[in-house]
Amino acid sequence: MSRTLILVCLCLTMVLGCGEPEPPKKAETNRERPSLVIGLIPEGNIFRQLDRYEPLADYLSKKIGADVKLKILTRYGNIIDNFSSAGLDGAFFGSFTYALARAKLGVEPIARPETAGGVSTYYGLIFVRKDGGIHGVKDMKGKVFVFVDRATTAGFLLPLAFFKAHRIDNYKTFFKETYFSGTHEDAIYDVLHKKADIGAAKNTVFARLAAVDGRLKSDLLILARSPDVPENGLAVRKNLDPALRNKLREALLNMDNDIDGVNALIKLGAKRFIETTDSDYASVYRYAERIGLDLATYQYQNE
Repeated sequence: MSRTLILVCLCLTMVLGCGEPEPPKKAETNRERPSLVIGLIPEGNIFRQLDRYEPLADYLSKKIGADVKLKILTRYGNIIDNFSSAGLDGAFFGSFTYALARAKLGVEPIARPETAGGVSTYYGLIFVRKDGGIHGVKDMKGKVFVFVDRATTAGFLLPLAFFKAHRIDNYKTFFKETYFSGTHEDAIYDVLHKKADIGAAKNTVFARLAAVDGRLKSDLLILARSPDVPENGLAVRKNLDPALRNKLREALLNMDNDIDGVNALIKLGAKRFIETTDSDYASVYRYAERIGLDLATYQYQNE
């Protein structure tokens, strides 16, 4: 009886096991794509900032085989503070933040945008209200001055050079009050709305706002402008995979030859990207040297 039972079990096993063989499992072909986190400095309204840069991030993601993610920092110095802690692989640095990041972190520049007019630089402006009674340096004494951030070129470094050139040895005692607005856009509107008497900001932000708000041209007066410095350029961490860095550089430098790239450039407000090296920032290094600033030890936190 037990022998018969065993035979029946064996037959059932053979019958049940004779169905269609299971198809072999497909080999794992889709490896997880690497990601590349790029920081943005807070020039102005963060939503407008994202509108400009998101098409660029989407374009690069398709071209370099990595998911490019954007991270807007709350203030300029955060780009340096959080470069490692926030896992940034690169950032679009202003010229002074780049110089600081180069000295403190060893970042490597790749490329920067050039506008339709062939311009790949910007300059700082010092401006007042036309009805404020300020026409020169002497009229500034005892007034309120708004900077942008201690880690900005147009919003702090260049005004310091302006003060030195006009023999203002201690701006804190020369002015009634000074403060930091956090963005170029806020510095401009603080003067427009009479919160401050004098302000400093970069010309490209001023021009972008003036194109949609006529009050900037009708109500504000530009008293001084600085020499040119490089436009916000992309620099990456020094230990980024060289193959990925090269792909990123090539994608940026060839965007203007690709219809999708051209569309992303239009959103950014640029014509193309041009190659950028550390030597392009020589003017920034000269400014820092002129005012006796040591980039390696400079404390860029706002007061």
